[in-house]
Amino acid sequence: MSSRVMLISVAMLWASAGLQPQVAPTAKTTTVRGRVEVIGTPRRGKTKHGVIPETVVWLTPVTGADERSNTGTQGPAITQAGSTAQNPQLVQKNKTFEPHILVVPAGATVEFPNEDPFFHNVFSLFEGKRFDLGLYEAGTSRKVRFDRAGISYIFCNIHPDMSAVVITITTPLFATSDADGQLAMASVPSGRYLLHVWSEGMGPEVEQPLTSEITITEDASSLGVIRVPPANGEHMTHKNKYGREYDQPTPDGSVYTPQE
Repeated sequence: MSSRVMLISVAMLWASAGLQPQVAPTAKTTTVRGRVEVIGTPRRGKTKHGVIPETVVWLTPVTGADERSNTGTQGPAITQAGSTAQNPQLVQKNKTFEPHILVVPAGATVEFPNEDPFFHNVFSLFEGKRFDLGLYEAGTSRKVRFDRAGISYIFCNIHPDMSAVVITITTPLFATSDADGQLAMASVPSGRYLLHVWSEGMGPEVEQPLTSEITITEDASSLGVIRVPPANGEHMTHKNKYGREYDQPTPDGSVYTPQE
């Protein structure tokens, strides 16, 4: 496994999204476990930068040699919009996106409500879903349908410190790391998979997750230690939606003025 490979954690099946693995009645399943550590950090748990970077890991079945090159982040659009019980949200509040990392099934619609007392302009021009929501004021919202699998880096064209990541996948088998870097992915059918790993230490210049082929059985259900690059607590370096550096803030400008 590559030295840059990353972490994992608390696992969950995507029942809320209406996605369930197709497992034959006699198929054996197991709980996949692993541990995440930061590259260059000899001790476990806390790093010199704080907590272990949040990492998302997911599994896609390998059924033939031609599928080994499939990263699970590209593919045909699928029409499952509305299959979730309620639409996920990336809330803009206190000049941040909440949550910072969001995992959704392909076809899901994500809402972007503005709960700050000023304008925002949410956009993504990277691998994944490309969009520009334009300026919209406090108390209003916009929606984006993430119809294809991929990694979307989300920014605000007004506030350069705002960033989030939407990871769109086509499998119910995924996990997100906890603060201690532990993972447990339940009810994984035995078989061959591509393991996909994305971590906060990766930036927008990394358009694809790291991948590795693995075989899961009852007797081989451990991913061992997955090493990830550190996240230094710095905001993702990026340019504005025009490909230029951000202008210096002008507090008296209309986009910064609280709405009455």
